[in-house]
Amino acid sequence: MNELHAVIVGAGMAGVQTALELRQQGWRSPVTILGAEPHAPYDRPPLSKAVLFGGAGADTLLDVRFDVDFAALGVELRLGVHAEALRAADHEIVTDAGPVGYDRLVIASGAYAMALPGTEGLPGVYPLRTLDDAAALRPVLEAQERIVVVGAGWIGAEFATAARQAGCEVTVVEAARRPLAEVLPEDVTRHMTGWYDEAGVELRAGTPVAAVEPGAVVLADGSRLPAGAVVVGIGARPATGWLGGSEVALDAQGAVRADDRLRTTAPDVYAVGDCASFPSARYGRRMLIHHWDNAVQGPRTAAANLLGGDVAYDPVPYFWSEQFGRFVQYAGQHEEGDTMVLRGDPSGPAWSVVWLRDGALRAVLAVGRPRDMAQARKLIAASAVLDPPAAADPAVPLKAAVR
Repeated sequence: MNELHAVIVGAGMAGVQTALELRQQGWRSPVTILGAEPHAPYDRPPLSKAVLFGGAGADTLLDVRFDVDFAALGVELRLGVHAEALRAADHEIVTDAGPVGYDRLVIASGAYAMALPGTEGLPGVYPLRTLDDAAALRPVLEAQERIVVVGAGWIGAEFATAARQAGCEVTVVEAARRPLAEVLPEDVTRHMTGWYDEAGVELRAGTPVAAVEPGAVVLADGSRLPAGAVVVGIGARPATGWLGGSEVALDAQGAVRADDRLRTTAPDVYAVGDCASFPSARYGRRMLIHHWDNAVQGPRTAAANLLGGDVAYDPVPYFWSEQFGRFVQYAGQHEEGDTMVLRGDPSGPAWSVVWLRDGALRAVLAVGRPRDMAQARKLIAASAVLDPPAAADPAVPLKAAVR
């Protein structure tokens, strides 16, 4: 294996973790990471704290970059290099810095923030996904601008929280009738809607944005919201445009269509993280998971299989969010028709929701109840069957509700 060269496209969590896993699992041949951003690889979850409220740019980067000595690992790190195409038959990546050959390739190119239509290049409109995005928003918070956040999903709520902490006036606009409408049922989100009011954030749900003008956001009902800045948090899309026309198949969402071993449809090519979907036997569907935990777990499986193993990837999805003074965690995957069981008082600071299918635990949402989450992740993985009345009692540990 000494003559083989592994190349990883993407220097985010998934790409860096893949390099670490390859070395830890015994790959002794050359490893190269190609990163599109000029910055040293960094972690994304701390951006809203370490960067929005950080000090000088260099110090900020120290706060969020990975504590990895790439040189000591024998990993070549090439930054500011953009992948433009893949010639899988030739085992070659076309980049803006010239062609890069590989023997094994791992695609970890991540995802990009979706833009609000009609606002591309408009001054005063910001995404929040990269270090540069967060750095650009820091002076906005320092100036205590009046901010309109478009999108009441996870990222919108997290930024609204940070903006209120900075003393900004904040309005959150959501096209759907309620926050998190695409991921949680109304029986749950109606309890979360009040968090905005508690934090002093105006929530305008059920009213799409019609236009963004200098200093204002115009809604579909004709109302105008003054805005010194507009922050867009309406989701992300896999960064896979460079794979168009290649042997690597993409799914309907534009994600690399990996199999349950994280292999792509091209020989010697694997895919991990935000850019790849995979089939889940546990949930009976293809999964595309844009969360940190997936970027950590997937590389372990991809590296094992790249090294000749035969390991299936079927994780219990996990996600967390800090918003409006609450620590929110979600694990698993619920669907319409699952039995929802509430644990605790949702008007209080700590409560949970579990979803059961034929009694088996499928998913859990925990607000301020980390013990529920710690137990639930293991129970979901084991397909544990719970007693609904016991599961509904917040005084009963979830593991004690197992039949």
